[in-house]
Amino acid sequence: MAAASWGLLYAAVEVAWAAAGTTVQWKEHASYAPAVQLLLAALAVLAGGACLAGTRTLAGPGRAVVATVLIVAIPVFVVGTNGLPIYFVTLVTLSGIESATGLAQVLLNTAGAALLILVGLSYRRRLRGDCPRCGLPHAGADDGPLAHPAASRAPRRTRVAVYLLMCGLLPWAGAKSIWTLGGNALGVSGDDWRRATGAGASGPSKAAAAAGIDVTVLAATVGVFLLLGLLYGWGQVFPRWTLFLSGRRVPRLLPLIPAWLTGVPLAMYGVVLVVVAPLIAIGALPGIKPSPPFTTGSGITWFVEFGGLAFAGLGIGLLVAACSYAARTRPVCASAAATMPPGCPGKADAVVVV
Repeated sequence: MAAASWGLLYAAVEVAWAAAGTTVQWKEHASYAPAVQLLLAALAVLAGGACLAGTRTLAGPGRAVVATVLIVAIPVFVVGTNGLPIYFVTLVTLSGIESATGLAQVLLNTAGAALLILVGLSYRRRLRGDCPRCGLPHAGADDGPLAHPAASRAPRRTRVAVYLLMCGLLPWAGAKSIWTLGGNALGVSGDDWRRATGAGASGPSKAAAAAGIDVTVLAATVGVFLLLGLLYGWGQVFPRWTLFLSGRRVPRLLPLIPAWLTGVPLAMYGVVLVVVAPLIAIGALPGIKPSPPFTTGSGITWFVEFGGLAFAGLGIGLLVAACSYAARTRPVCASAAATMPPGCPGKADAVVVV
């Protein structure tokens, strides 16, 4: 029902914007065409209808239609979340919003993508004959108490993979930190960097820069903190330093939602930059015209590559860690946990039933 309501709201907003000729930014200096907005509105209505139909018992053709609509709609709205991290940083640093309608569009896409993914997962489980809530086959109702696995850390392979991906942050964060501290890197001096970036900077950004900290690097450390929480047990049970929350179970979606919402757009954006920069370097794509504080094409090309490694590394790392966290914390219906063999993560002797 929530997904269907979102579809109607999304369609109404898109049609209203298209009819009024409202500019809706989708990237810098580019906006959605009215025809695209109307296509998105139609797709949202179809997706909402498919979500409603998916709750009923359908014949083969009906199931195929629902699956097709979801398979088409989910990637479209996931791609539409691409600007979410950028808007997050500008809001946190009080730097101002470049486009209010652009932010609204990203938030609508994000809400839709999340709802459609949940509906698609539940629909797939229902088709397999599994419980739509916990994903396991079991007798009895699917609205009873849940059994949560005990806290655990990610497997060693997962931790090593995430650590390696986190290393992608080092060139980008290193260059920015050098500039903030007044040094030179990639042909750019610290003074030139401060002059170019300080004109429109907000109070918090200036205060951080005065302390030798780039605010975007600081935001990246928040992502690293989230990564570590997804990998280790303290991300499942609040540790001692959380005071009144100490010892309580961390709500499963508390780290997963920000991990998915930032990981997907960061990964998409970063991969594009990682691919584009080498193509520019070898002349397969037009070079980037230097703009202050950059004075050479090679300097800005290297910085694009550094940014791609950072965003892709952090984004993919978040997705890998989130997948591990989701698997390790997956609750099961208590009726299913009672019938599982000893040693399984959902077994009653290793869970808290709520």
